[in-house]
Formats: sequence, structure tokens, C-alpha cells
Amino acid sequence: MAKVAWIGLGVMGYPMAGHIRKKSGHDLVVYNRNGSKSDAWVKEFGGKTAATPADAAKDADFVFSCVGNDNDLREVTLGAKGAFASVKKGAVFIDNTTASANVARELYAAAKAKGFNFLDAPVSGGQAGAQNGVLTVMVGGDAAAFERAQPVITHYARMVTLIGSAGAGQLTKMVNQICIAGLVEGLAEGIHFAQKAGLDLQKVMDTISKGAAQSWQMENRWKTMNDGKFDFGFAVDWMRKDLGICMEEAKRNGASLPVAAQVDGFYADVQKMGGSRWDTSSLIARLNKK
Repeated sequence: MAKVAWIGLGVMGYPMAGHIRKKSGHDLVVYNRNGSKSDAWVKEFGGKTAATPADAAKDADFVFSCVGNDNDLREVTLGAKGAFASVKKGAVFIDNTTASANVARELYAAAKAKGFNFLDAPVSGGQAGAQNGVLTVMVGGDAAAFERAQPVITHYARMVTLIGSAGAGQLTKMVNQICIAGLVEGLAEGIHFAQKAGLDLQKVMDTISKGAAQSWQMENRWKTMNDGKFDFGFAVDWMRKDLGICMEEAKRNGASLPVAAQVDGFYADVQKMGGSRWDTSSLIARLNKK
């Protein structure tokens, strides 16, 4: 049995850590900024709580983090009570946060200097994927560290792939978010058009979902989009954070992202409508408001 630490028990991290505990039986210590969340997790899954990230990481073979953004990640790793102060030599730190490639490379270098390994391992699949243990995990880092960590990561994932060196996981997550932005806006416009045209949307979707327009978003979101229900999955605030990361990286590498930039502006409109915590499929609400 390995010793595992988990830092960050949000809507994603809470069930992800739970899958590791339930499926592996590993000795697991959890830390969360809101201690009541840690207590609730231990009550549900067992294990132990820690008062700081450093306390959680001490003596662990694998340390996982899943927090909000670059600043949160730096705080729980390099901060005064951060995990990097106590991670033992030879351990593997796996970060599931969606963050910048720059911070991933920064933390990879800091970990190497201290004698342990770092993998940037953002995930796709949303809250439902986390709860069901079927996330897609895209990883950057060293092959040897990946091979050691993969069996543990697999407890909450159905696809785990080493993409390349440090930062490659985060860059791949950016590709994922760029693709999703265009897909959701296209689906929103298609449904909006069908509504205005007076078509039987069930028949429309049953038909076109068997053709080239098919997507996960179509299969899983068209009904709720049509019903104006947006309390599923990934919030608009977080999508805008991710698209902001994509834009910043595009400035550095010279990529042109006109559609992603425009959809980011559409999400800003949704925020102004009071939809900051609506899920990303809420783009249709903006169209139907007009």
C-alpha cells in the first residue's frame, strides 16, 4: 500500500480522492483550505486530515493537488506551509489543476531541485466525470515518474496519457478548452436556430447526432440547453479562467484564436446575465435573450 496525500477537495478533487481511497485502499491524508470539507471527506471515505499542505505531503509516496489557479497552486506548493517543503525525495507530485504551462514548468524545476518528481496532469470530463471516475487525464513530465503514478491516477480516470515534457499536459488541456468553446457555441446556435424555425428538436437531434455534427456536447447537453437548465458541470467563471490561460499562451506562441476569443466574450455576456455559476452550455441563454 502506498501513502497518498491529496490537496484540494473542491467539486473535482473531493470525488477524485474518494475513488483512490475506495478502489485502492491506499493510506490517504487530505488537506483542504476549508477544514470542514476535509472532515466530511474523512467521515465518508476514511483516512486522515492534515492541518497544512506540508503536513499532508510529509512521508507520502504520491501527492496530488487539485486547486483553482496558478496562485492557489503556488500557495499550496511553494507557500510558507506548502507541500514542497516536506515532499520526500523520490516521491511523485501530481497536479490536476488546470493552470498555465509556465507554472507547471516552474514547479517541475523546483521539484527536481528538491529530489522528487512533478507531473502536470489536468483533467477533462467535468464534475460528472470526476464523480463517476471516468476523467481524461493529459500529462506532462518524465516517463519514469508517469509510469509510477499512472496506476494511482487510473482510479479516477478512463484515459491517462503522457503527452510530453513538463507543461505538455497543461498545453493539451488548452487545446481541449479551445475545441469545447467552439463546439458549445456551435451547438447553442444550432439549437437556437431550430427553435426559431419551429422544428421538432427531438427529431432533429436524433437525426444529426448520427452524422458529422455529433459530439459529446450534443449527446449530453442538447436537452438541458433546450430546457434552459444550466446547473450541470463546469461553471462559466472557470471556463473564462481557462480561456484566459489559452489567450495568454497564444500570445507567447503566436497562435491565432479568433473563435475562442469571441466565445470568451460571449461568456462574459453570460456572466453579466447573472450566469457566472451556470455551466458552459449556458451560451444558449445569451442567444435566447435577444
